[in-house]
Amino acid sequence: MGPTQGKAIALLSSGLDSAVSMAWMHSEGVEIDCAITFDYGQRAKERELQKAQAICNHYGISHYNLALPWFSSFESKGLLSKNEPLPHPSLKNLNDLKMLERSAAQVWVPNRNGVFLEVAASIAESRNINQLIVGFNAEEAVTFPDNSAAYLSAINKALALSTANQVKVVSPTIQMNKIEIAALGNSLMFPFHLLWSCYEAKEVMCGSCESCMRLKRALIENGNSVDGLFINTILN
Repeated sequence: MGPTQGKAIALLSSGLDSAVSMAWMHSEGVEIDCAITFDYGQRAKERELQKAQAICNHYGISHYNLALPWFSSFESKGLLSKNEPLPHPSLKNLNDLKMLERSAAQVWVPNRNGVFLEVAASIAESRNINQLIVGFNAEEAVTFPDNSAAYLSAINKALALSTANQVKVVSPTIQMNKIEIAALGNSLMFPFHLLWSCYEAKEVMCGSCESCMRLKRALIENGNSVDGLFINTILN
């Protein structure tokens, strides 16, 4: 897909999909007014915010941290828990639908993307901006329906009615898997060392949570070195 005209706001988690989506739109000449990273009480928030700022610095894009502290007031499991163990799948298990469904349930944050997009759309409308850039992808849409093309279509129908300037969500990675997104990142000379895809809050990405395993597989399949990026660098 090609970018639409006008300014945009990027939703940037510091993970592969949102970062490469923003980088691609930027490379295509879309004027990105700012990027927003949400602090919703997730265990890796400090690392995510730090890396998102570094990515924005690299591209010369303004960055805002937006706190939604009430998330952790109502939910204390999975990503919002400081102590609860998270799933660590093997490479083989990344293709096991039943295992992935269990893993997704353990890290699910109720209506997270819905809240993020509605909040960002409100900010966009107030600044007369009509695009939100996100990093949805076909690989995670299998178990996270709020990453899917159906969800993208549905949220845009809702925003057409709830925003006066008809804010639209765009995702250049919506039909791609992680390997294809990493390949796009390579073509853009994206600085992969600035990513933080890990669910944990260590000094280095753990290399064994589901998000790390997906990133690690994507990078290695594209011939990228993962040395120094992960605590566990073996692709098992």
